[in-house]
Amino acid sequence: MSKRYIFSSESVGEGHPDKVCDTISDAILDACLSQDKTSRVACETFVKSNVVVVGGEITTRADFNYNDVIRGAIRGIGYVNEDDLFHADKVFITNLLTRQSPDIAQGVDARKAKGKKTSEQGAGDQGLMFGYACDETPELMPAPIMFAHRIGRELTRIRKTGKVKWLRPDAKSQVSVEYVDDRPVRITSVVVSTQHTADVEHAQIEQFIIDRVVRKVLPKKMLDRQTQFLINPTGRFVVGGPQGDSGLTGRKIIVDTYGGMGRHGGGAFSGKDPSKVDRSAAYMGRYVAKNIVAAGLARRCEIQFAYAIGYPDPVSVCVDTFGTGAIDDEAITGAVQQVFSFKPADIVKGLDLLRPIYGRTTNYGHFGKDDPEITWECVDKVKALQRALK
Repeated sequence: MSKRYIFSSESVGEGHPDKVCDTISDAILDACLSQDKTSRVACETFVKSNVVVVGGEITTRADFNYNDVIRGAIRGIGYVNEDDLFHADKVFITNLLTRQSPDIAQGVDARKAKGKKTSEQGAGDQGLMFGYACDETPELMPAPIMFAHRIGRELTRIRKTGKVKWLRPDAKSQVSVEYVDDRPVRITSVVVSTQHTADVEHAQIEQFIIDRVVRKVLPKKMLDRQTQFLINPTGRFVVGGPQGDSGLTGRKIIVDTYGGMGRHGGGAFSGKDPSKVDRSAAYMGRYVAKNIVAAGLARRCEIQFAYAIGYPDPVSVCVDTFGTGAIDDEAITGAVQQVFSFKPADIVKGLDLLRPIYGRTTNYGHFGKDDPEITWECVDKVKALQRALK
């Protein structure tokens, strides 16, 4: 008997209030790393109306104007229209950043300290991280989240050409996919909400989004006469961005990862330097899971591992292939532990994470991107995994 279900995932555009915050936080991180690769950064951003508040802990030798970086990030998103209450050149900025706690620093630093059990670099916090991959798309990502990201990226691309004057930065997309026996077979519904100027008719928006965006980026074979298109379903979306809603760094963690298809440990990514395992170990998890699937060891794979603050080795490693593995999960877990090191220092070095690359990750998912700078998307450990299982 076949198993049928519908799974939905959403994405949000660069102008969404939470993504505005992620963009600012990652811009500050990149500004620090571009001058000082040893920077410790945990930068949170809050936005509402015409106000930006940044807070958190930063220890760095980098010297730059924080306000200029913040305004530049907002300008890059596209909040530069005269009718924008939230405008790159007009927002009020409050800076509440302080230095990293010395107690946290002693746990992370590769040095001895009283009460610390090792002189190696330790995890910046306790926590559990997940990585996920599957063979549903060329990116080895779940289909619903990748389809939702495609819509958002295309909307942004069109808006930034300046050829469609009524498009504004805030936007969301959502795609529902029908599965039969755990394989995606058709798209059942597509939801798109995009901010717009007040002078454009809803019918024009609807036709444009369906014809010029949705049908352009989604696979034709998965769209049929029963596919439902819901475009700006409230009928109007003029007030958007931080004017319409508050935003906060790290509030779109499911958008950032696997759209709910793979589990999430709870830690956000943006604004954190790679000494924070919330970010670096989640990237490592994706790297491991993707290589497992690329090696043909499973059609679907999730890995979980966990850390104690200040301690270098994970306290657990677990691989789950959901019954799709070519061999048993215990053997794959053993091969993974032979091939990969999960120590924070080794992750940072192996994935070359001490670079100002994080602005590339902020929008449309931290995983599944075809970008040579995003090292955790490489599948260069396939042969090593296969050898470890012989």
